[in-house]
Amino acid sequence: MTGSAQVPYLLRAARGEILERPPVWMMRQAGRYMKVYRDLRDRYPAFRDRSEKPELAIEISLQPFRAFQPDGVIMFSDILTPLPGIGIPFDIIESRGPVIDPPIRTLEQIRQLHPLKPEESLSFVGQTLKALRQEVGNRATVLGFVGSPWTLAAYAIEGKSSKDYSTIKRMAFTEPAMLHELLSKLSDAIATYVRYQIDSGAQVVQLFDSWAGQLTPQDYDVFALPYQQRIVQQVKATHPDTPLILYISGSAGVLERMGQSGVDIVSVDWTVDMAEARQRLGAGMGVQGNVDPCALFGSKDFIRDRILDTIQKAGPSKHILNLGHGILPNTPEENAAFFFETAKQADQLLPART
Repeated sequence: MTGSAQVPYLLRAARGEILERPPVWMMRQAGRYMKVYRDLRDRYPAFRDRSEKPELAIEISLQPFRAFQPDGVIMFSDILTPLPGIGIPFDIIESRGPVIDPPIRTLEQIRQLHPLKPEESLSFVGQTLKALRQEVGNRATVLGFVGSPWTLAAYAIEGKSSKDYSTIKRMAFTEPAMLHELLSKLSDAIATYVRYQIDSGAQVVQLFDSWAGQLTPQDYDVFALPYQQRIVQQVKATHPDTPLILYISGSAGVLERMGQSGVDIVSVDWTVDMAEARQRLGAGMGVQGNVDPCALFGSKDFIRDRILDTIQKAGPSKHILNLGHGILPNTPEENAAFFFETAKQADQLLPART
């Protein structure tokens, strides 16, 4: 392929090209706010069927693409998906969320974990990504995603979602060597998984360290950042040209540290002003975000104002417009449509970008 016209729009922005408007997609854009998704979920009630059967994962990934033509199509999956491939089984129960039983609590359990072989345990992800690339061509960028080690360890150790993360933090503060052994194994598995996603067709990969925002900055430096860096270094060694994004929920206190991870783009949640995020991260770092998902419950004028404010504050280069978290399940579908329409007309609604 030659010429920037052959490169999908979002990928051009992620690589630093200055464009007329920022590209746009939404975290959780395939999901419960869409009637077509809810109808499919009624027919296939098991989440792991929907995320691990390629024909279903492909269909769900493409639902928002057909409806809204976003610049990014993210595969429908879950951050826990690779865990069985290293020896940590899980289930997702519709009313309760993820469940890992038994949770990881002993050194013996950690030492029984084995390296990830994605061709064997995750071939459905490869099939899904290949099909998505074929389907969208250059009309959108195909995004893969993974969970980061701290967050995956938190699920594995807590055994479920948590409000206070006391079990993993107790391990961190009383048996740190044991936790570091688990984080190291998870890092190497996730680096392998990122490379597999890229080889299968992902053009950009987002790392979700969703729960790292629950760490103090000093603990982030010990238990989250080094393992984000370990993944990025391994991936960049073999795939230096694939942009990587890092997202953390509640990240205001660790924003600068996110920039030290080695990723190309920091996805900013809505608790930070985008102009301040730019300042704190420095000129070289790309940004993604960061409209409050609840803004999509507002009027069209309100939604438009928030989008344009975010774009102006982010500036003309290396910005991907997104929400500051996933779209909420009861968001009106027509407001999601308006979000995408407005984003795609931003170059006409704002002064010329320089």
